[in-house]
Amino acid sequence: MPSADWYFDFVSPFSYLQCEQLPALERSLRVRYRPVLFAGLLKAHDTLGPAEIPAKRRFTYRFVVWRARQLGIPLKFPAGHPFNPLPLLRLAIAADCEPETVRRIFRFIWRDGRLGDLPIEWAELTAELGFPDAAERIASAEIKDALRRNTDEAIARGVFGVPTLLIGDELF
Repeated sequence: MPSADWYFDFVSPFSYLQCEQLPALERSLRVRYRPVLFAGLLKAHDTLGPAEIPAKRRFTYRFVVWRARQLGIPLKFPAGHPFNPLPLLRLAIAADCEPETVRRIFRFIWRDGRLGDLPIEWAELTAELGFPDAAERIASAEIKDALRRNTDEAIARGVFGVPTLLIGDELF
């Protein structure tokens, strides 16, 4: 079965929409989930994200709501966007980027409209995922280095935004 690398960041509502569609693709393609820091991609390419440009932010928010409706995917924006995705990205890595775990984190944010920045929310999410020691695990140098490596690898492979699906040398 052919394989692909899927680069994502939880800060991206489009990554959430694509994550919801990946199971259909995974019937014919082995997908490796690769969390990256979108801000790192932007910095490497010396550009701003859509949420940092007021007119583009308004358009992007309207478009993602429209697209979610078209796809029949529930969408509820979290209270704050953009937000700091680092703890959630590191949590995904600590969970070995298991597709169902990644999907649950995305749903926590973009379906349930929660961020995990409140201690009670973080405790609920990590308990549900079976990571009562998540705070310790995501603070480890190993987890932090893995996220940095993923981001550096994505940049080296030409990735400039999220979500990006890399099949062979082709970016989609």
